[in-house]
Amino acid sequence: MTEPARRAVASYSTYQEAERAVDRLVDQGFPVQKIAIIGRDMRLVEQVIGRMGYGDAAFHGAAAGALPGVLIGWIFGLLNWLNPVVSGLLLALYGLIFGAVVGALLGVLLYAAQGGRRDFASVRSIEPSRYDVVADEDVADEAARLVAGLNSWAGTKTESTSSRGPRNGPAPS
Repeated sequence: MTEPARRAVASYSTYQEAERAVDRLVDQGFPVQKIAIIGRDMRLVEQVIGRMGYGDAAFHGAAAGALPGVLIGWIFGLLNWLNPVVSGLLLALYGLIFGAVVGALLGVLLYAAQGGRRDFASVRSIEPSRYDVVADEDVADEAARLVAGLNSWAGTKTESTSSRGPRNGPAPS
């Protein structure tokens, strides 16, 4: 199954603006199954959230080890034929403790092995720099007309691309 040819009808600097344009198309009765919002020019953003030390490494390791420990302990407890509920819960508790201890030890060892090269904690995300509203080629002109009505009505900073195709430059700020 091949995907139909699509053409960008508008480009926005935020997802909310692109979402508003698609919502406008929905309100106008446009066949929305022929529309997509595509993020362009992806970039990796790593937000530093704090310092990392041995205590933090142990805590993160313990948290990462506790869940698998609970699950493994609970599964082993379910295999007991005499009293599965009590032994399952008890082994899950033992698994939690064992998993947290092993995870904490591994977290400290891995942190020490890095030799101070990464003494911070961070969260990574992938973010597009702009969002294109695209429509199937057979309905792109109508979509561009309806979106242009929204843009002139709301006075937003967008660039309609119905006749030129997608733009290649950075999104307007």
